[in-house]
Amino acid sequence: MSGGDQEPRSYYVGVDVGTGSVRAALVDQKGVLVAFADEPIREWEPRFNHHEQSSEDIWAACCVVTKKVVQGIELNQIRGLGFDATCSLVVLDKQFRPLPVNHEGDSCRNIIMWLDHRAVSQVHRINETKHSVLQYVGGVMSVEMQAPKLLWLKENLRETCWAKAGHFFDLPDFLSWKATGVTARSLCSLVCKWTYSAEKGWDDSFWKIIGLEDFVADNYNKIGNQVLPPGVSLGNGLTPEAAKDLGLPVGIAVASSLIDAHAGGLGVIGADVRGRGLACEGQPMTSRLAVICGTSSCHMGIEHMVQGHAAFPQLQAKAAARCQSIYAYLNSHLDQIKKAQPVGFLTVDLHVWPDFHGNRSPLADLTLKGMVTGLKLSQDLDDLAILYLATVQAIAFGTRHIIEAMVAAGHSLSTLFLCGGLSKNPLFVQMHADITGMPVVLSQEVESVLVGAAILGACASGDFTSVQEAMARMSKVGKVVFPRHEDKRYYDKKYQVFLKLVEHQKEYAAIMKGN
Repeated sequence: MSGGDQEPRSYYVGVDVGTGSVRAALVDQKGVLVAFADEPIREWEPRFNHHEQSSEDIWAACCVVTKKVVQGIELNQIRGLGFDATCSLVVLDKQFRPLPVNHEGDSCRNIIMWLDHRAVSQVHRINETKHSVLQYVGGVMSVEMQAPKLLWLKENLRETCWAKAGHFFDLPDFLSWKATGVTARSLCSLVCKWTYSAEKGWDDSFWKIIGLEDFVADNYNKIGNQVLPPGVSLGNGLTPEAAKDLGLPVGIAVASSLIDAHAGGLGVIGADVRGRGLACEGQPMTSRLAVICGTSSCHMGIEHMVQGHAAFPQLQAKAAARCQSIYAYLNSHLDQIKKAQPVGFLTVDLHVWPDFHGNRSPLADLTLKGMVTGLKLSQDLDDLAILYLATVQAIAFGTRHIIEAMVAAGHSLSTLFLCGGLSKNPLFVQMHADITGMPVVLSQEVESVLVGAAILGACASGDFTSVQEAMARMSKVGKVVFPRHEDKRYYDKKYQVFLKLVEHQKEYAAIMKGN
């Protein structure tokens, strides 16, 4: 085809709402990220374990970043829009106005964030019912899911919030409603965080037994009775009001949404792996596991360990002098001190259990705390680097723990597909390969979550016949990192210690609760 008759490029906008920022990307039909923008969002912590945000603040940030990424583009070439977000709970009244989720009555703060742990007693009571729907979420419900948060609102803010509420949205579904006026919920959000079953729908008896029979009475109108698979086009597309806010054409296709980690999976897991020597080639998609290395799985634990260390100011100064990130500096420092042995062996006497904020998977135990064994009196930079390494390894052991739980439940997994911020860290990637014993596939496009959101928009536009086709065309394999099998025995031993740590922690708790 000559240059003159080339078809104009089609573009899709992906918007990703994370914990601390909103990001947007303009992605073409081959999955190439053409433009990127991000904007911070506010978070309030009015008391310990209460974490709140503002839906109006988040929507405003979505508008800022979207307008930035489409600058200079012919708007008629933009074919679709997809949203992903953290699974935070958005509360609106019957006229879709924000309602306060706090004792202060501040309606600006109308979101209970995913990491909020206020509903501790509620989740215990829900789990004590042993209701059959808990099997959908791994046997026990996490405090970060929506049912305990809803019950907390009913029991604590009955007048200021619960009695006035008209709509409870997962944040991804709030965004697609804001763009289209359609209140349909994504199957992704409802199945993962709300106990909805794709086959059976809502279970009336569950909501009644936990004290939220209100939802049954109004046919689940407040939490969603129209449910769509991710990537389905919503209503008539972008409304005139939302189009003006976002700087996009009226009526372009808007997709039903995804939770942010799931968008990362969509952006990375469907890539064509032919000729890469991987066991998952020609196998069902279910032999692949997407690992999204974002705030919830990794950053919080590593930052907590590194920033709390006495040598942190020295690390900051040295990294700044070299114009490196602190993690790039730590990786190179570890290479210097490892001598003749592999770098991973530096932690032979230092072991970390990384659940400083409770365990989400596979234990869903919010009572678990972080543990470190093997600390010495030294607090120099070497000591900090080795503690950082042990924490990175602990997160990889956590991944192995999840994989083993999945295998025990009947899954067959052979290959990891990593994306998210820490997938850019070569030490983190190599430790995942070595500790799980599986090859790690990295996406050609680092921002896989945004590609995943754009894939939703591409599906909604009708430019692809299925999500699978869009994934195969728009996600590409970059580097493949293979495990160092010669180190397997060492990591198997460290993994035994990892499991002992949590076993011992539970024993300590039992001793302290005893007579």
